[in-house]
Amino acid sequence: MIDNQYVHRLQAGAPGKPIVFTLHGTGGDENQFFDFARRLLPEATIVSPRGDVSEYGAARFFKRTGEGVYDMADLARATEKMAGFVQAMAAEYEASSILGLGFSNGANILANVLIEKGLFDASALLHPLIPFKPQANPALAGRRILITAGERDPICPPALTQALADYFTTEKSSVSTEWHSGGHEIRPNEVDAIQSLFAAYR
Repeated sequence: MIDNQYVHRLQAGAPGKPIVFTLHGTGGDENQFFDFARRLLPEATIVSPRGDVSEYGAARFFKRTGEGVYDMADLARATEKMAGFVQAMAAEYEASSILGLGFSNGANILANVLIEKGLFDASALLHPLIPFKPQANPALAGRRILITAGERDPICPPALTQALADYFTTEKSSVSTEWHSGGHEIRPNEVDAIQSLFAAYR
């Protein structure tokens, strides 16, 4: 049986409302986006897990061997664990739809769950980095995906950001991108784009 438990923060919503998973960046925790999601969708169930990997004391969702160099075996482990966690929580809280919001490392695990499993009806991937060619997945058809990025992001090269957007488009997802002129920080236009993505689920 897969271990799908995380330390997490939870707000239970009404049955028949969405469930939102917020996934922090490296060094963040379950509080990073919890209140933002609660304001965005006040009737939804909000679940914010804490990454179960420690990198010099910083919480992450999977291991890496260097900047942009992933431990692929641990990414596979983490993807299975996250998918199990998402499915179990969505069933327990009778969610009408499954939404995801992840930043940096949180966006990467969210993206890989999408690539491998589908699962999320709508996802906001903030500054994701997928440095490999994903496999095709017919389950991605119709999924709503927002990708946000900085044109000068030193961690996520724009070409790889665009390649990820193109991948989801090829898989027939409904994809939108939101860019700003800066680096790895979140700017107001990204927040506006997230609000627009999730507005249909209020």
